[in-house]
Amino acid sequence: MSRKGQSITLSISDEDKSQLEAIARELGVMRGERPNISALVEAIARQQFLVAPNNNWSESRIRVLAQAIQTLTDTGQLEEAQVIASLLLERSEVSLPLRKEIERFLKTPPPPWRLEIERYILRQQPFQISYHDAADRFWSFSIRYAQITLHERRQYLDCWCDETEGNQDLPELIHNWCLRLDRIPEAAIVPIEGEWHSSLDRIEVEMHLFAGLAFAYQAKPEDDINEWLLDKARVRRVVRRVSSTFWFSREVMQYAPDCIVISPENVRDRLKQKLLTLCQLYDIETRS
Repeated sequence: MSRKGQSITLSISDEDKSQLEAIARELGVMRGERPNISALVEAIARQQFLVAPNNNWSESRIRVLAQAIQTLTDTGQLEEAQVIASLLLERSEVSLPLRKEIERFLKTPPPPWRLEIERYILRQQPFQISYHDAADRFWSFSIRYAQITLHERRQYLDCWCDETEGNQDLPELIHNWCLRLDRIPEAAIVPIEGEWHSSLDRIEVEMHLFAGLAFAYQAKPEDDINEWLLDKARVRRVVRRVSSTFWFSREVMQYAPDCIVISPENVRDRLKQKLLTLCQLYDIETRS
């Protein structure tokens, strides 16, 4: 009578055995309620499961995925960031410093209030929060639209609120607020009644770009028009939907004099006043 099979002995550490059992459990290779390593090896030999190199990802791929973790975290997509982080930890080519950084990220869950805000946004549920500004003043906001946004490497909650008192933006945008996430106290978030808005309030702003900026400009999602003017040589026309003149002004000012705002007039006036104030400060410092 011929033998149906031959037995082999695997000399492996307890840690490797545990890893193989975990793989068998994940792939559903079980004997009763226990993972079956022998059946796993047999399935691999029969090519029911493919074995592929775990060290052939390029450095550029690793770098892009690591940057994606940071970008997703900064924009409030924590679950997606954790998925990519777990994927990178499975790769043997990830450097030790990056591996330790990813492990710290996964071991440090976001605070409960941050997750609560994200759940409200996902469900489109209006909510109320307490807030302390830079001057340590207490505010309460009833929020009917919100998105977590990265402004100058810091996370903010851009939101549409019932409250307008104290908002120094244009009348068309006074329901929009930009709140630093780290100034929202814990246990200060409660649901409220009412409808969820589809977006922040926005106004259209037209800009003209000159010189090297006209050629180097990269379109943004908020841009409705991005075109070269036919009647003016080397001038790019950009029309953008703006939800905050504060952040818009900070962007435009750094591009002076290669960027000017054409309309609306109230945005032009604000920028002109900033430039005049800056010139006056230069004059004062020059005379002193």
